[in-house]
Amino acid sequence: MVHRIRNVVIVGGGTAGWLTAGIIAARHRGRMPQNFTVTLVESPNIPIIGVGEGTWPTLRSTLKKIGVSETDFFRECDASFKQGAKFARWTTGADDDAYYHPLMLPQGFVQLNLVPHWLTADDGSSFCDTVCPQGKICDDGLAPKTITTPEYDGSANYAYHLDAGKFAPFLQRHCCEKLGVRHVLADVQSVKLAENGDIESIVTAQAGEIEGDLFVDCTGFRSLLLGETLGVPFRDCSDVLFCDTALAVQVPYESETSPIASHTISTAQSAGWIWDIGLPTRRGTGHVFSSRHISDEQAERELRAYLGPAADGLSVRKISIRSGHREIFWKRNCVAVGLAAGFLEPLEASAIVLVELSAKLIAEQMPVCREVMDIVASRFNATTSYRWGRIIEFLKLHYVLTKRTDSAFWRDNVLPETIPERLQELLMLWRYQPPWLHDEFDRIEEVFPAASYQYVLYGMGFRTEIQPDAVFDDRRTAERATRENKVHIERLLERLPGHRDLIRKIVEHGLQKI
Repeated sequence: MVHRIRNVVIVGGGTAGWLTAGIIAARHRGRMPQNFTVTLVESPNIPIIGVGEGTWPTLRSTLKKIGVSETDFFRECDASFKQGAKFARWTTGADDDAYYHPLMLPQGFVQLNLVPHWLTADDGSSFCDTVCPQGKICDDGLAPKTITTPEYDGSANYAYHLDAGKFAPFLQRHCCEKLGVRHVLADVQSVKLAENGDIESIVTAQAGEIEGDLFVDCTGFRSLLLGETLGVPFRDCSDVLFCDTALAVQVPYESETSPIASHTISTAQSAGWIWDIGLPTRRGTGHVFSSRHISDEQAERELRAYLGPAADGLSVRKISIRSGHREIFWKRNCVAVGLAAGFLEPLEASAIVLVELSAKLIAEQMPVCREVMDIVASRFNATTSYRWGRIIEFLKLHYVLTKRTDSAFWRDNVLPETIPERLQELLMLWRYQPPWLHDEFDRIEEVFPAASYQYVLYGMGFRTEIQPDAVFDDRRTAERATRENKVHIERLLERLPGHRDLIRKIVEHGLQKI
């Protein structure tokens, strides 16, 4: 007899749990009249970690697909626009050492690789400013759209900064009121296994036994279902990414009219880096560092020195980071999403996007019956393992390109034994040919496009040896593309509003519905 998959049980709330619930429920809403259910079981006694404040542009399409109003999102989640990240003091440590990783592709990216032309010109302009307007937009504190731009559209590509403590309850209300998700507030006491090793049910203190056909583990670092119950080991990657601790602090603005940065600011320190995220009501900041290279006290001193008088009287919250991920992510009838699957330092805001990608894959590949679930699980594990591997390599890229030798942390990060073999091979390749569309980035599972590698490589002073024929054939096309980018910059700087001004208008008047 075929065992149909009808009851999906998500254990754990927070951003991971509620995004997963929303994505699955929205995708399978048409099946709900046929007894398909999505249940989220959440402890009333465990607070969410709530520090994931940076997102990717993917969240725009995710929120749109699950039916969220962008206006409501801004009003209720203390949201702001994110147009990329600015990395300061990562290359040399000097005061003027900074570059952008924007969210817009280089001009004409699909038709032409502008890297050889920029390197050959060598006119002193940054790679970002030569190929893309977004760095200039961020420099001027501008928003990526105007108040007349419809919801989820933009003149420049964008993601969000948000208050994670407000985002989860916002998603909860939407999922329960609009998407038919069943919400159970209860503490899990035990997990029951079936004879075949599947999870049969969870036993809760307040709601008794809850059965399911597919269980999604969103229980955070504990990984109650996949880790504790099913025994899937954790794969540590602290030998590659050293940062294992964060000190977080929320900083008020000097006034209600203080400008809001429309990008994440990541400023390198002696043994890690400080994030600085502008929300409408405050700045979310924190120091991510390696406890092997610096003490908590030293790290806090660096954080307070960065913040200056704004930090006076504020207390910091310590967060331990276990850098790595589960060896597999879907075992039997249980799949882990969010911190239950793993976590890496938040250098490129990969936490929420991994939730989105995993939940989307679960929703799209939802097994019809238990008999095919192991096949779906195997494919899910292959894709998700690939994604984690690429993110680890991309984060490490920021460290291995440094020229800093002022502390053991930076010296240790360039030791060959700490660099993944695939990344070492790519760095060798990129000495002679710049990354582009189909060179090493041809899989649908890619999380970072070739453009992201270009922005980091050439933002940090990497040099590729360019052959004369690489620029000769496309010279006129490249010149036209760079001219078009200059015109694009001028137009956007003229018409885009200030970041805080647009957020105020969205809250007061709302954006146009699509």
